[in-house]
Amino acid sequence: MGNLIKIWKSRGQIAEGVMNNIFKKEHVEDIAFYRKEICNSCEFIDTIGAKCAVPGTQPCCSECGCSLKLKTRSLSSNCPKGFWMGEVSQEEEDAINNQLNN
Repeated sequence: MGNLIKIWKSRGQIAEGVMNNIFKKEHVEDIAFYRKEICNSCEFIDTIGAKCAVPGTQPCCSECGCSLKLKTRSLSSNCPKGFWMGEVSQEEEDAINNQLNN
């Protein structure tokens, strides 16, 4: 139940990561690459999937359970250990996406 609540609270950032993973943008991919390099050398990376919030989404962060494929592409997400910060707030990201979709 805890993972379900965590996923529900992060649904905006998850959707942002999914969208940015499907519709690739160079600046987002640059940020994701930088973040993934940090994650790859982090002691909290889970390549097996034992700590992933959603099974089968490894590699993930063992601290928050997020899939790194999506989390690193969510510009409003932060590393739970503070190794990298969000580029924009969730509200700013939503406003940007609304303008791009109109």
